[in-house]
Amino acid sequence: MGKTIKLVAGDGRGFSAYEATPAAKPRGGVVIVQEIFGVNAHMRSVTDGYAAAGYRAIAPALFDRAEPGVELGYGAADRDRGMALRNAISLDQMLTDIGAAVAALSGAGKIGVIGYCLGGSLAWLAANRVAGVAAAVGYYGGMIAAHLDAKPRCPAMLHFGEEDSGIPLSDVKKIRSAVDPAVVQVFTYPGAGHAFNRDGTANWRAPAAKLAGERTLAFLRQHVG
Repeated sequence: MGKTIKLVAGDGRGFSAYEATPAAKPRGGVVIVQEIFGVNAHMRSVTDGYAAAGYRAIAPALFDRAEPGVELGYGAADRDRGMALRNAISLDQMLTDIGAAVAALSGAGKIGVIGYCLGGSLAWLAANRVAGVAAAVGYYGGMIAAHLDAKPRCPAMLHFGEEDSGIPLSDVKKIRSAVDPAVVQVFTYPGAGHAFNRDGTANWRAPAAKLAGERTLAFLRQHVG
């Protein structure tokens, strides 16, 4: 269903992305923003899933600025390498690349940004800083509580696992207290930890992933198409 394409960011840097297209006319576009493990098989599968739901979907390879073609697994060494790559690239640079993916989807209609882990935080920031975003969804974004000054300029939805060892519920409470519930919906999932949407791994929690996915699709239908 998908293919690798090339994009050029606003600062002139070229990078790759994975694109999946629906069988019929797109309902809109979605940018899928990676975890710290690159645009690996899981992120391609997520992208394919949104294309199957009717959206033209692009997952930009945000690590290409530091090292092209990164696809990591989920072991300790992979995590360390992913963190090193993430630290080698600024948030502004990653948002610039997300902006290029949004621009590439301009012919699809309205555009949403959906991110996971690192991407969940970037989706939150994109709702404030990236032009052309009609809706944003962040799954377990660990930096959101530290970036509540970035008020979203579009509707946003946030998903958190209640057993996430890296994102305490005190952070979720802080987020809920700071946002306008008419603009930002915040959901938590009992029994779910970090990366509960990552199927095929020990982190996956099917009930939470299913409910979060249903909420996300309903949100996209409302705000993107």
